[in-house]
Amino acid sequence: MRFSLCLLAGGVLLAVCAAGAQVNRAHPAVKAPVIRFEDIARQTGVTAADVYGGDHRKNYIIETTGNGVVIFDYNNDGWPDIFLVNGSRVGGFPAGQAPTNHLYRNNGDGTFTDVTAAAGLTHSGWGQGACVGDYDNDGNLDLLVTYWGQNVLYHNNGNGTFTDVTRKAGLSTPNKQWSTGCAFLDYDHDGKADIFIARYVDFHYHQVPKPGQGRWCQWKGIDVMCGPRGLKGAVNALYHNNGDGTFTDVSHQAGIDHPAGYYCFTPLTGDYSHDGRTDIYVSCDSTPSILYHNNGNGTFKDTGPEDGVAFNGDGVEQAGMGVSAGDYLGNGNQDIIKTNFSDDTSTLYLNHGDGNFDDVTDEAGLGNVTRYLGWGAEFMDFDNSGWPDILLANGHVYPEVDGKGLGTSYRERKVAYYNLRNGRFANISSQAGPALLARHSSRGVATGDLFNDGHLEAVVDNMNQPPSILRNFAPIGHFISLQLEGVQSNRAALGAEVTLEVAGHKTLQEVRSGGSFISQNDLRLHFGLGRHQKAGLITIRWPSGKVERIHDLPADHYYVIQEGKGVLAKKTRGVSHIKVAEPQPAGQ
Repeated sequence: MRFSLCLLAGGVLLAVCAAGAQVNRAHPAVKAPVIRFEDIARQTGVTAADVYGGDHRKNYIIETTGNGVVIFDYNNDGWPDIFLVNGSRVGGFPAGQAPTNHLYRNNGDGTFTDVTAAAGLTHSGWGQGACVGDYDNDGNLDLLVTYWGQNVLYHNNGNGTFTDVTRKAGLSTPNKQWSTGCAFLDYDHDGKADIFIARYVDFHYHQVPKPGQGRWCQWKGIDVMCGPRGLKGAVNALYHNNGDGTFTDVSHQAGIDHPAGYYCFTPLTGDYSHDGRTDIYVSCDSTPSILYHNNGNGTFKDTGPEDGVAFNGDGVEQAGMGVSAGDYLGNGNQDIIKTNFSDDTSTLYLNHGDGNFDDVTDEAGLGNVTRYLGWGAEFMDFDNSGWPDILLANGHVYPEVDGKGLGTSYRERKVAYYNLRNGRFANISSQAGPALLARHSSRGVATGDLFNDGHLEAVVDNMNQPPSILRNFAPIGHFISLQLEGVQSNRAALGAEVTLEVAGHKTLQEVRSGGSFISQNDLRLHFGLGRHQKAGLITIRWPSGKVERIHDLPADHYYVIQEGKGVLAKKTRGVSHIKVAEPQPAGQ
């Protein structure tokens, strides 16, 4: 085991950290199969371009962060819909011409329809990320959108429309805040979904220097926008659900306002230590990342440094962007993948099951890619093998790098790692289809089975371009999809852990709000089964503490499981018969 010194941002020696732990390679390595991702966004009708700052030059850091993506079934028809957060430009827009967010309704036939206006979601501004949760337990998923400015909480009315309840719910802020990622979670297990909000920079146009006018306003000799270093960091927030449609800011009494002054992006909720309580990991840019350990009494403590996830294995703080959790070894623990800035690797943290992690980036085969600037991160089972793979979306923050001979570019391709089932991954990016090779300045990513046919798609936000929808057209294995409904627990079952065991292999997933890069995956849990036609044993640990076990569910079905009642037979569905055509190369 390799040891290194972990330092706080101020250079204070904190601890000696174990790093580079050897991963368990009990399984022989498998050969990566054919994976072929194609971009099907255009043919599905999801074509609205993201608008975010300048495309050739960015004078302010607000122009660089980009937007998140949400996949959720807003109208409860069983078909996942897509919500795309949009941005703005420094000069603004004429009245009535500002870009808005976009909600695309899934038509159930392989296409989507833009229903933004009808749904009441035509809000403009410097949008950032979004997340969903059922805060009033009425069975309809509500939507929170973060902004540089004022966040917006939309109540889902259950009839295809949303109502802005921000002020009524107590989420208005007196001052302009730069909120980034968000997550609904039931941190105190009272059956109601609370809200966590990550924040980035205390930013105002008139308070920052111009490109090239400060120490943190150059990159490799090029004058660029300033920050985040040199700018004032922000303070994260936690809002407790009062159960009457309102929230109370409990950030201080819960300990969320410490540490302060960090540059935070994406929260990743999860019970990382198996103590039955939901913790919050937060990726932070140019400062240590945070692990808010849930003390079980309404308070949290940052244990990131001692638990091994604040720094990389060399004790160095990184520029963290996106995060995802997955049980890549099949041992029942939630490991973490985090994307970082250019000239650095992504970081893979191995969870030992007690909340302690080791950086195993090199040992797992992820240490050779350093040229890309990573954002959206997903553990995603490409072929339904039952072993989660990794998809990373990339894109630089400086358009000015193009043509400078720096070995990088503003628009970058994606990276895909296939799980070899022995603790290592194979980089298949160059042979996994044209959608991975296409260059974009990508940001948020969200995954879901958009067409209810067993394939997991990835929706990717591309800065100042239309989004991409990545679909694997190579053969896939069997699967099972689980939607959980809480009764004693919060209705969306946020924080529920599900372990699936089949033929001696088990894997764990958690129902969570938020993640990737300030984005939101479909809340249905998708388990690959490979060649197996039944899920042997499904164990659900509900947030209430109740544990339920279900045996031998047939594969290739979509199940709804209600707390205390098990599978709701009337809501069970088979696969759809939608034929998703593979895009043809240009000119054919």
